Amino acid sequence: MRASRCTIACLVTVAATALPAPAAAGGGAADADRELERPPTWSIPAAADVHRRLSDWLERASAAEPREAARRAWADEAAVPDPLDRVMLAIASVDHRSAALAADPDADRSWLADPAVDPFQRDTVRLWLGREFVRRDRFDDGLTLLADLDVGTAVDPAALLFHRAACQHWLLEADAALESLDRLLERAGEIPVRYERVARLLRADIAALEEESLDHIARRMRDITRRLDQGRAGPRTRAVQDGVIESLDKLIAKLEQQQQQCQAGGGGGGSAGRGGQGKPMEDSRLAEGKGPGEVARRDIGSTDGWGNLPPHRRDEALQQIGREFPPHYREAIEQYFKRLAAGTDSP
Repeated sequence: MRASRCTIACLVTVAATALPAPAAAGGGAADADRELERPPTWSIPAAADVHRRLSDWLERASAAEPREAARRAWADEAAVPDPLDRVMLAIASVDHRSAALAADPDADRSWLADPAVDPFQRDTVRLWLGREFVRRDRFDDGLTLLADLDVGTAVDPAALLFHRAACQHWLLEADAALESLDRLLERAGEIPVRYERVARLLRADIAALEEESLDHIARRMRDITRRLDQGRAGPRTRAVQDGVIESLDKLIAKLEQQQQQCQAGGGGGGSAGRGGQGKPMEDSRLAEGKGPGEVARRDIGSTDGWGNLPPHRRDEALQQIGREFPPHYREAIEQYFKRLAAGTDSP
């Protein structure tokens, strides 16, 4: 059974927040299986390599005294076990703009778009900040920062792939999420265990999701709730709301059509044997052609609304959705009722 969406969301938060875990020990059959797989497209940098890149940046960016403070921040592994946090602290000890973001992720970050900013500093701050936004369920902001970062130059490529995939999963960018998760799992035996286990759950979940299904609609409704809880009622939120209403309209229209087809098929199935009209012609006997050649006509009415279910039948179709699908879809249906009652396209 797949994990629920709430469970997966909690696991993503835990995996994004927890301290780095040691890589799982491999051996035996697992090692043999990995030998048959294609080579990974990315590598995990050694701590010495990250330290060298940080030192090179410090030489370019600061005077001697700030460099010493930055080196002490990097060396304090006991107090700050996470390497990405240590690099961010080192950068923040030298650069006041990075220090402002480390203290408040909502501080001005427009300077990150300045081409004059050193790529090492820019990309590290973006990675750290994107991870911070994922921890706060701000997946749009997180993906904006993480989407085009280079896995090959990131100081923590596993964190980049995991948090990018978490954003894409939540925002229902299925193809992009699968690509990020598959790349992350290329090094399944080397990345932190929490990343690997949650990534497998995310992959199974997004791969099984069907577009325009009630599950898909309910997830978008949940995303709308998240956005509104964060005070975001702008064009993007309204676009998601309109998409939900459109999907519900299509789903209900499909159910109505199915009901009409069932009624039409059930009403006409036994008409040949009623009213003395005889039984169907047997396949093995030729027709003699003595009949008048006319078909019995049925009165289907002449009003313009023919083919539309009356209100009480429409209500039955909506209730059928609630009976045939799990209870957590009820929210999407109730929202649809509210939108119909309002009689407006405003969110």
